[in-house]
Amino acid sequence: MARYVVMVPEGPVSAAGIDRARIVRDGFSFPAFIVPPLWLAWHFLWIEAAIAFAAMLGLGVLGETAGFGWAAPVLSLLVSLFVGLEGQSMRVARLSRRGWIEVAAIEADTLDDAELRFATLDADERPADRAEAPLPVYTAAAQPLSRTPRSAPGLLLSPGRG
Repeated sequence: MARYVVMVPEGPVSAAGIDRARIVRDGFSFPAFIVPPLWLAWHFLWIEAAIAFAAMLGLGVLGETAGFGWAAPVLSLLVSLFVGLEGQSMRVARLSRRGWIEVAAIEADTLDDAELRFATLDADERPADRAEAPLPVYTAAAQPLSRTPRSAPGLLLSPGRG
């Protein structure tokens, strides 16, 4: 099962806010690993795309001109691996910067299942007060199994993880 992060626009929880919710899968993204700058640009992460492109181009040029040989492709592969692992976290961070708020973390097999689980949550299960409350993790049984700290998902860009 994969974990999905549910983001809603800032403001009171309403039907319109729930309808506009964005559900982002937390985990490795193979397309982001294969073509990092294009994947980042596709998700409107322009600065990150420019940095990834410049890093990959710079490492390639450095490998050709300075004679580093095998080191440049390996370092370029590390840039791709980083974007593959942290690309979804960058999407969540972009939404957070734009005023969207995390309201739930849902475990599901597919995005459709995650949308269905979020849409069928009872009114009392949806967070009414969005102040730094822990996010419930909803599983197939729709029972909160654990509470996670309110932070961005991911391996490296997660504040508050030790």
